[in-house]
Amino acid sequence: MAELAPAAAPPVSSKIKKRWRAWLRAVHRDVGYLAIGFTVIYAISGIALNHIGDWDPDWVASERQLQITPVPAGLTDAAAIEHVRTAISFPPPDSTLVAGDEVHLTYNNGQKAVAIGGTVTIQAREPRLFFRIAHWLHATRGKAVWKYISDAYAVLLLYLAISGVFMIKGRLGFRWRGLVLITAGVTIPLAYIVLSGGPGAQGGDTTVANDGVANDSAATPDAGTGIRMLSPDENPPE
Repeated sequence: MAELAPAAAPPVSSKIKKRWRAWLRAVHRDVGYLAIGFTVIYAISGIALNHIGDWDPDWVASERQLQITPVPAGLTDAAAIEHVRTAISFPPPDSTLVAGDEVHLTYNNGQKAVAIGGTVTIQAREPRLFFRIAHWLHATRGKAVWKYISDAYAVLLLYLAISGVFMIKGRLGFRWRGLVLITAGVTIPLAYIVLSGGPGAQGGDTTVANDGVANDSAATPDAGTGIRMLSPDENPPE
């Protein structure tokens, strides 16, 4: 009886055709793991920035008042500054201003003290640890290296979005359920643009802070004290 010839190995194209979806899922999985840290940072900081009109995602601001002996009349500016600084037990300020009976002490860490008569208003701010770091990373302006890392992350997100379309076949894949959900995901932002009128229909004056985020109240002084709260990442005046 003649021996049967061994079956020919399937061509490479046939292997690729059968296994490409499995490879796609494997790479999608690994890219998803790689993107977790980036996604957490950008998602949480993005939510925080969406509500920047309601809270400051970078700083926790505080204000308190102290009563001191009013600055005696006739003192030099230097003596008036020293009088206030000593009364509130503050270190030497980074910048000062004396105008009439007002003495302003400003520090590079965002702390300010304004003495008017015998009342000293002290403003301070403490960083929100995670949110400040996440916000700093989210705004790539001025960070040349991180800009390209952020671009690479954007490419990974594009891969996750596109590869996700082809990972599953059948009724749960792109041709049925996937197409419905993709259409919904595209329709929602388009509908908002149409219904809201788009960028040209948004009124109101805004101030752009150093990090590129619009802030309506960054430069508005407090009506009672005349003290302007610093916007995120803004340095006190020298």
